[in-house]
This record gives sequence, structure tokens and C-alpha cells, in this order.
Amino acid sequence: MKILAIDSSGLVASVAVVEDENLLGEFTMNYKKTHSQTLLPMLDEMAKMIELDLTALDAIAVVAGPGSFTGLRIGSATAKGLALALDKPVISVPTVDALAYNLCGHRDIVCPLMDARRNQTYTGLYRFDGNQMKILKVQCAVDIGTIIAEINHIGEPIVFLGDGVPVFRNYIQEQIKAPYTFALPHLNKQRAGAAAALAEQYYIEGKLIGAAEHKPEYLRLSQAERERMEKENATD
Repeated sequence: MKILAIDSSGLVASVAVVEDENLLGEFTMNYKKTHSQTLLPMLDEMAKMIELDLTALDAIAVVAGPGSFTGLRIGSATAKGLALALDKPVISVPTVDALAYNLCGHRDIVCPLMDARRNQTYTGLYRFDGNQMKILKVQCAVDIGTIIAEINHIGEPIVFLGDGVPVFRNYIQEQIKAPYTFALPHLNKQRAGAAAALAEQYYIEGKLIGAAEHKPEYLRLSQAERERMEKENATD
């Protein structure tokens, strides 16, 4: 089983290839460039380095959302284009699940935090039993106070990761009552390697779709859509 994974859901752009539980290659960038500038060159460079024959892939995995609307569109378009050209199935991986999978095997409850602006976060809660991930709270878009209140109610040790950590760090430190830590730099942002590893499990479970069926999962309206609705409501 050989799977190419693409993640452009957040600030980081990342591509990876796994084969039979082996990570063959991973290319991750988080530095002053847009995904439209980096994603395809990264994929091309990685493919050259690992001598990847794209026709030998069994599936294309893409981190499908939530996240940056533009980033999700770029990742989805890339995955769909490759899948259509190669006649391969697509595996849609939820963003927050993939981010949590960075900490597979962690002893504490895992809470990814992505900055969704307006004091909101894309988040969820996860627990690992060995390598088995259990979803305690499915990915959602909520106010930061809502997820911290839920964590306080649970009261168990928690580890945070994601690009929302620096945004909400002060609030967390002021409001949290449960024991907590923050993930280290090599694990605290999106990595296509984690998405690819999770996609292997989805492949075994048969969670495959045709390229034409795939679409991003935004979880909420874009800013433009929200502003349009606000204007329409104001004129009613």
C-alpha cells in the first residue's frame, strides 16, 4: 500500500509518502510563502528524491478541512487533479484528526487548536490507547472559552498543539484548571506524515472516494459569505 498525502490546511504546507507503514519521504515548509508557490514544487522535489512512480500509488490522501479556505482549496485541487490524472481514489482526512495524530500514543488527552479568527478555534479532543485514536469530541469550530471550559470539566491532563497555541496561550494559562503542556516544535504543526499514517488506517477501513466526490469541509462560512449574509439581514 502506497499513499501520497497532502496538507495545506493551515500555515504549513506538507507532502509525504508512506508505503506499508514506512514513511518514505516528507517535505514540510512553514516560511513566508503561499501554498500556491510551495506545494507542487515540494511534491516534485520529494518525488525525485524518493524516485516516486506516481502510477504506483494506491491512493491520494488530502487533509480536507477545516482550516484556511484558500489553503484547503489549493490542497483539494491538487489532490483531485492528481487522482483524476492517475485514476486513483481519494482519502479525505479531517484536519483536526490529522493534527492530533502527530501525538499518537501520548498519555494525555490531545487538544489541537487552529486559529479560526474572531476568538474561535477549530478544535477537538482525542485520547490514545496505544496507537488507537479515540475521538472524545469531533472536530468543530467553537469559541476558545467553550473548549477550555470543557477541558476544565473533564479535569484530566491535556496537551495542546497547533497554530492556535501562540494565539490563545495567554488565555489558556489564565483560564485552564487542568494540568497542561504544549507540544514541542517538531510536532506542533500540521505534518503530512501524520495525515498519511492516518490515511493508511482509512484505506484499510475502505474510506475511499472518487476524485469527483471529494470536496473541502469548511465547517463554517467564509468571511465573504458571512459579510454578505450580514448585509442581507441588515436590509430585511
